[in-house]
Amino acid sequence: MQQPGRPARTGADEPGQDVAPDHGLEGPGLDYGRVLIVDDDPEIRLLVARFLQRHGYQVAGAPDGVAMMAALAHGDVDLVILDLMLPGRSGFDLCRDVRAASQIPIVMLTARGDEADRIRGLEGGADDYIAKPFSPRELLARVRAVLRRARAASGGRAADNAVVTFDGWVMDLRRRELFSPPGVLIDLSTGEFDLLAVFVEHANRVLSREALMQFAKTRTSDDPFDRTIDVQISRLRRKLGADASGGQLIKTVRGAGYMLAAEARRQHGEA
Repeated sequence: MQQPGRPARTGADEPGQDVAPDHGLEGPGLDYGRVLIVDDDPEIRLLVARFLQRHGYQVAGAPDGVAMMAALAHGDVDLVILDLMLPGRSGFDLCRDVRAASQIPIVMLTARGDEADRIRGLEGGADDYIAKPFSPRELLARVRAVLRRARAASGGRAADNAVVTFDGWVMDLRRRELFSPPGVLIDLSTGEFDLLAVFVEHANRVLSREALMQFAKTRTSDDPFDRTIDVQISRLRRKLGADASGGQLIKTVRGAGYMLAAEARRQHGEA
């Protein structure tokens, strides 16, 4: 991989452990998705992690398949960057294992650039493929594109489990209806519903204002001081009221953003 110098190794690339924050271009508090980097080269893990963090992603690292599976079992992962050549089981085998159990997006990362390997990786379940040496910006573009496709596809599959519950509330994503714990239908604007859907999708995870505008598509201008999100959150808080302990369901995390402090569960069957 082309890189200016060799970054010092730290303990931040242990399996399943988030790499220490490196607030840069996007600033602190963003969460555009959680990425697991699986590569036996600690310098590549660190370099890629720092670059993705500067663009708003939460990142963890794993040096081999054993650590990768432990990280997937332990944490919430939105996308895996998986090296082909690993100690122990190969990236091809690991890709098939992951795909047999889940639809987590996978970007294959390898020093091999021949067509046969690309085809084998894609047929094994990888969503995209990039060969070393690579540009970090190209990797970022591929990560963004794969996550966009995955989220669009998950929206298409949501008809079978479009009802989500949290703290006694029932949210029907297909019919765009919200019911309070006693069963009362709550009137929400389009923007309020979209924003709440983002919180439910990322329950118990801190989201910055910028990330919320990105996910909910509520940006009305390029003004960084646009308060649309804050107004909608204030309205949502009034309509949701207090949680079982008397606190706000949508909590402010000082210096970082907002979080829906509740477990969200999807219900299967007819919505």
